[in-house]
Amino acid sequence: MATVEKVSVALSPELLGMVKEAVDSGRYGSASEVIREALREWQLRQPLREAEMERLRKAWTEGLESGPFAAFDIEDIKRKARSRLVDAVKK
Repeated sequence: MATVEKVSVALSPELLGMVKEAVDSGRYGSASEVIREALREWQLRQPLREAEMERLRKAWTEGLESGPFAAFDIEDIKRKARSRLVDAVKK
């Protein structure tokens, strides 16, 4: 068995309540089991978070490289949309 080291963790009252409820319900044998499972889940999600961050960085870069910002005229957009709606209803 791997060496186990004890650590102290500070939890908010809400988190501590969640841990206690999980143990009291019988789903876990101890607070340590709850924390270990939470850490395992966190470890599994890390690659997904990193992939999402990379996707956002790429989108940001693509946006910057797409050219300068052009302001939109919301009233013009609404006028064109209403005109298309009227044309579609007439057909």
